[in-house]
This record gives sequence, structure tokens and C-alpha cells, in this order.
Amino acid sequence: MKSGSVLLQLLGGTKRSHALRRWINFWPPFLGAGIRVTRIAPDMKAVDVEIKLRFWNANYVGTHFGGSLFAMTDAFYMLMLMHQLGGEYIVWDKAATIRYRKPGRGTVRAEFRMSDGQVDDIREKLRTLPKYEPVFVIEVKDEAGVVIAEVEKLLHVRKKAERI
Repeated sequence: MKSGSVLLQLLGGTKRSHALRRWINFWPPFLGAGIRVTRIAPDMKAVDVEIKLRFWNANYVGTHFGGSLFAMTDAFYMLMLMHQLGGEYIVWDKAATIRYRKPGRGTVRAEFRMSDGQVDDIREKLRTLPKYEPVFVIEVKDEAGVVIAEVEKLLHVRKKAERI
């Protein structure tokens, strides 16, 4: 694996999804917030994340702390797209917004999905554009499947400059 991400290399790289899942669960920001990756598909096109409500990740009124809900959606689409596009592209998280719909209680989950069509569309756009900034939306849901927060992620993608 030839990735510029030291963290990604330490976590097992994008080639071994089971190792990545195991190690990312010990990444201090996730571990401290109680965020747990429950599944990473071998092809890196699906990631499932959950967080159980505990005293250390609850806010003043006893519901999920908003920062933890936001953190549970961080970096997954960037990592997934880096894997799908390969080393010829640069992928960055550029911006994100969160809209809280209702208080989160109990265990909440987020599912990240990326289709072949989305990846093909990004590659196609970058044939003529110097950069492309796709938007991905993640719904954070409670145990009943009710959306408690929506997160919109804006990624920045471009081809790496050719070396002369």
C-alpha cells in the first residue's frame, strides 16, 4: 500500500478492512467518545458506525453530545473514496454541516454507502475538471430508525499533478 496517510498506514491500510476496523476503534478520538465501527466491507464501499449513550458522551440534559454525533461521521467518506480512486487522486474532507432533528438516546447508528456509479461519476468529472467537490449525506438514526441528525459532507477531489 502506498498511501500518504501515516494514520491510515498505522491502522492497517485500506487493503485490509478487518484490520482497519479493529484499529480505528482504538483511535483515541473515537475510543474516548464511545464511537465504534461495527463493519467495514472488504471493498470499502460500506461502513457502519454506532455510539451507545454513556455518561461520558452525554450532554447536560442526558442525550447524545452533539460533538460525538458529528465525530462519528468524520473521515469515512474520505477514506472510502481514497480507496476507490487509488493513489492517482487527492481526496480531502473540505466542509461539513450537521442538522440535529431530535435528541439522541440509546444507541445511534450511521451507515456510509458508496456505489460504483458515484465513483465512476467522480472519475468522469475529473477528466475535464481540475477538481470536483461531491457532497455526501449521512443520516444518524436511533434504534427505532428515526433520523436524529443529518450530516452533509463536502469532499475535495482532484488528480495528483503529473511529475515531469
